[in-house]
Amino acid sequence: MKTKITGTDLMSIGYKQNEILGLVLKVANSNYEELNSDEILALFKKVLDYPESFLDDEILENLAAKMIGAVNAPADETIALNENPNDYVVYGSQHIEQGAHNQMKVAMQLPVTVAGALMPDAHQGYGLPIGGVLATKNAIIPYGVGVDIGCRMALSIYDIPADHFEENRSKYQRELIAHTKFGAGHGFHGQHKAEHEVLDKSEFNMTPMVKQLKDKAWSQLGTSGGGNHFVEFGILEFDEKDEILGIEKGKYVALLTHSGSRGFGATLAGHYTKLARQLTKLPAEAQNLAWLSLDSQEGQEYWMAMNLAGDYASACHQIIHDKMAKAIGAEVLAKIENHHNFAWKEIWNGEEVIVHRKGATPAGKGVMGIIPGSMAAPGFLVRGKGEERAINSASHGAGRQMSRTQAVKSITKNQMREVLKDNNVTLIGAGRDEAPMAYKDITVVMESQKELIDVVAKFTPKIVRMADDGSRED
Repeated sequence: MKTKITGTDLMSIGYKQNEILGLVLKVANSNYEELNSDEILALFKKVLDYPESFLDDEILENLAAKMIGAVNAPADETIALNENPNDYVVYGSQHIEQGAHNQMKVAMQLPVTVAGALMPDAHQGYGLPIGGVLATKNAIIPYGVGVDIGCRMALSIYDIPADHFEENRSKYQRELIAHTKFGAGHGFHGQHKAEHEVLDKSEFNMTPMVKQLKDKAWSQLGTSGGGNHFVEFGILEFDEKDEILGIEKGKYVALLTHSGSRGFGATLAGHYTKLARQLTKLPAEAQNLAWLSLDSQEGQEYWMAMNLAGDYASACHQIIHDKMAKAIGAEVLAKIENHHNFAWKEIWNGEEVIVHRKGATPAGKGVMGIIPGSMAAPGFLVRGKGEERAINSASHGAGRQMSRTQAVKSITKNQMREVLKDNNVTLIGAGRDEAPMAYKDITVVMESQKELIDVVAKFTPKIVRMADDGSRED
């Protein structure tokens, strides 16, 4: 007999008695026949906590959109889309789903669009596809940046040889658990709160709304979010000396982190997206690409708020990296970091444009970045070649080949454990929706973008921590 989820069940995990509750009940009881009630409730707890992670899920995307305050713009007063837009360049097209192409085609029809590119890890997102790069003229698109403003990678390379790691693996695991905190709403309190100069920025006083978010930002400073965010120890291998970093050939212990601006950035994204939709009326298929003119007060506000959220995300990584280096007594030989959910003012084809990279890595000539694989696949430290056709960009990872729902349905815990065991990876937290098999083959993705980046070093994950999926162990 099929498991039936009740409103009481949903309210026990945090849902309120409103129209969303009815929609959740309908979705939960019309799907997931193969899951038991604990697994279904764990899934919908994740939807409640991280709705932005399900905007590309074929079953849950409409629910997730409503939960982050999606509003339909009126049909009248709409701005017409270009009927004959420019083409966009694609890398690794054979590995990219049609949904991502459809979203990119709509983005290219915006009257403010100058150029576009689709990276080889691209997949369908919300508004601009994940892995989409869009250059616009004097306009900023909040959902072209993404819900998690300033989501970024940071890598610390330590003066510790690789063999020291296996000899002291339990110590590294202990310190990783002690100095990281994950999950929606989770933060520090009282004397445990971190301090950082980012909190002294005057931009926190730019509007009453931003000012009200400062306490939340302070409590979550130095923490990581849910979904695919992680903190992990691994081995970084240089096949030859890197003259620019001054690091000799060899294998080094390294720390890699992936997260963004937490609840602070998500609230800003929701607020300014709603504002953009009210001010820029677009046809239904393009409503999630509503923009703010940088000549407007609202556009300038968002630009300042976005940059503040980016600085805040960077500070979160810095605190984690500083804590970890101190905990293991390491000297940092080099640190590299990059945003991959952000917008920049850049010169492209001789003119200033706003480059939105929603799940894409800056790859201007000589610019360093980090492209992770999965918890069981290597990541890469790279240096950009400055390919103008790609709008100076590269992929931000391997990219999903399964939605979260598909992964939960088709991957068992035993299958996931076997892959981790085969790759000698210790996993703390995470659920089957983040299983390595849910992601594209990173070697294929890297092969598809050889003209965009040079590989400097390869990172192999060893101990990975992510947010707990909330389900009970068998």
